[in-house]
Formats: sequence, structure tokens, C-alpha cells
Amino acid sequence: MIVAPEEAGGAVFAGTVDARYESILGFQVLGRIIARDVNVGDNVKQGARLAALDPTPFRLALRNAEADLARADAHLQETKSNAARQRQLFQRGVNAKAEFEAAEHEFESAEASQEAAQANVRIAQERLSYTELHTEFDGVVAATKAEVGQVVQPGQEVVHVVRPEEREAVVDVPDNVALNLRPGAAFVVTSEAEPDTRVRGQVREIAPQADMTTRTRRVKITLVDPPLSFRLGTIVKAVARMDAGAEIELPLSALLDRDGRTFVWVVDDASKRVSMREVKVAARDADSFRVADGLAAGTRVVTAGVHSL
Repeated sequence: MIVAPEEAGGAVFAGTVDARYESILGFQVLGRIIARDVNVGDNVKQGARLAALDPTPFRLALRNAEADLARADAHLQETKSNAARQRQLFQRGVNAKAEFEAAEHEFESAEASQEAAQANVRIAQERLSYTELHTEFDGVVAATKAEVGQVVQPGQEVVHVVRPEEREAVVDVPDNVALNLRPGAAFVVTSEAEPDTRVRGQVREIAPQADMTTRTRRVKITLVDPPLSFRLGTIVKAVARMDAGAEIELPLSALLDRDGRTFVWVVDDASKRVSMREVKVAARDADSFRVADGLAAGTRVVTAGVHSL
């Protein structure tokens, strides 16, 4: 048979435009929200405050920790002075060794208590800092999940921030189709609202497992220079596009496997002779295979009896 590229294109997969980079933010401590500084659609700069919890209980905890540290400092100084005095008395032979050692042990215990009190102050300071929620990058608020007055748990989503400058189409592809896709595979993506606007895309990520219910895999396609109309949440359609080589499909009977390499027999029209040519297989199924490289359109290929040539 004479090979010819199929018409470019293939199955259509529906999906939406999402941001490649996103951050789902929540507080690290339990508390009641007293301020939420952003709404959906707001642009935020790196470091901007998004929301805040009531700091009162955390400030009280810090004051208690600082008071404990002050007492620990005073006790440390007292035991230090007592240990020094007992050392001098012991060296002059005035008191017993046991009294000196007891003073030393008390001083060491006070040192440990003071270090623990310092650590508690640092922890209290850190927990107080957790009462404010800040963004780590410039972005757009995609969603808010909590309101002022609401008590939130640690890790509960409060604000969802995305970086819209790098967008991708997210589609669900049938498992049998996804098995033939590879990262970097080319797609053409169109907007449902503007079907004449076409955007090139490349597969960035393919879910390693299919959804147990739908038997589809989530595929993320990086969009190349998408227009402003491809806003986050836009409904899109993605169509696989292949280069000319990858669009050549042949019956599986034409393929010859040898030592891990793949070949086909091609016919020279001038000499009427056949020769073996190595090809790169893009995908194969039970009846056919696609050639990624090694054949040009118009080449005559032997499709039967290849193992006897």
C-alpha cells in the first residue's frame, strides 16, 4: 500500500482553562476570622495580607510565655549566684561537698528551665504570626471559602490564589486514548465561546491512573500564548494534532520487530526491489500502528508476508 497522512485532528475533549500554579491557603492555627481583606477576582501582590484571625488568645499566650521566661531568668540568676557562693565555701572547706553539688544541680536545672521558657516564647511568637494569612506570590483570588466571624480549623481552606499568567487546558481523556499520549504531544485548543480562535498546546501532565468511575485520565495541556479571552474557567475543546510522520497509520501486519527495533519493508518503484527501513512507532493497537518517524507520504510499503522477505 502507499502510505498517506491522515487528515490532522482527532477526537475532541472538553475541559476548562485553569492556572498552572495555584495555592490553597489556610491558617495553621484554630481561630475566629476577624478580617478577610480580599474578594474573588482581586489582584494581590506577594506578601499581601489576605485574612486575619482574632489575635487576643495568642497575645495572651505570648504574655504568659514571656512572664514564665522572666521568672525562669530570675531563678537562673539566683541559682547561679548560689552555686558560685557554694563553690567558694566548699573551696575554703566551710561547707560539705554535697551542699556544693546540690547547688550545682539546681543551677543546671534552672538553665534547662530557662531554655524551655525561651523556646515557649518563640513558639508563642510563631503562633501569633500564624493569625495573619499572606500570599506567597503575585496572583488573583480565585475563590474564598470562609467569612468574617467564622471559626476555622488548622489547614481549612480560606483563600484560593492562582497565577494567571501561565494557563493550561485541563481535559479528561478516555483511558485507552491517554495510553497513546506522551508529554509534549501537540493539541489545538478552542474556546466554546470563540470557536474560531485556535491556541496551540502541549501535554504537560497525564494522570498516572484512570478514574475508577469514568475510566478517564486527567490531562493538562500547557497553552502557548493564549489570548485574554481564554480566562480561567473558560470552557474549551482540545483536539490532538500530530506531525505528518505521526499521522501515517499502517496495518499491524506491515510492522517487523527485531532486537527491540521496528522496521517496515518499502518498495523502490524504479527498481521494483524491496528494502527494510527502520521506523519509530508512535502508538499501536490490535490492528494498526502509527509511524512517528522514518516514512514519508507516498512511500510504498509491504503490508503482507513481511516475515518471509
